[in-house]
Amino acid sequence: MGITSGRRQHFYASLPAEPPNPMDLPIDPARYAAFLGVMAVMAVTPGPANLFSIATGAQRGKGAALVGVLGMNCATLVWFGAAALGLGALILAFPQFFHLLAYGGAAYIAWLGIKSLLGAFQKDAEPGHGAFKLGKSAFLDGFTVQIANPKAILFFTAVLPPFLDPSRPLPAQLAAFACATLTLDILAMSAYGLGGAAIASRMSEPQFRKGFSICVGLLLLSAAVLMATK
Repeated sequence: MGITSGRRQHFYASLPAEPPNPMDLPIDPARYAAFLGVMAVMAVTPGPANLFSIATGAQRGKGAALVGVLGMNCATLVWFGAAALGLGALILAFPQFFHLLAYGGAAYIAWLGIKSLLGAFQKDAEPGHGAFKLGKSAFLDGFTVQIANPKAILFFTAVLPPFLDPSRPLPAQLAAFACATLTLDILAMSAYGLGGAAIASRMSEPQFRKGFSICVGLLLLSAAVLMATK
């Protein structure tokens, strides 16, 4: 009996482990993959935060640009804290409402894409990278830009909620989305800031600015399609 029992245990131990049930995971893998695609596009497209990074890098140098990136992402953490306090109850109370928000978020991103494409063909369009008047503290400037950033506000009210699954623990989902958002934003903002001087000088060239706006518009429209069909 001892030998037979030992063989049986060895047999079961040698069997391959069953793959984890997707419902046992803290976040829906399909939703998370779709979010990563949308967030990657949003992170690299120029908005107030990325334009601020360009201006800081061009006017203050690399060190200040990275400090400004830190300030902006601290503001993003504040937004995620507010989302954790308020979004959970709202999602549980009105789960169907957040399905409709997916289409609202897709429409918003599509509008940004169309706006970028139209702006590429405006002969008198301004480069825009000098729109920020920088203060004494790059960190405080960055925090202020992001805490009042319309793109951030719309992200937390229209883009993020549709990716949350009401049937799973919300704190774990928000933590996963926060990690992805911060990582992608830090990479994109740092790239804009460190390349600020070079990009700022090229953005004054009409042909370069036109091609840049067209690429941004196409990326945004692709993100909108991904959101609407997820």
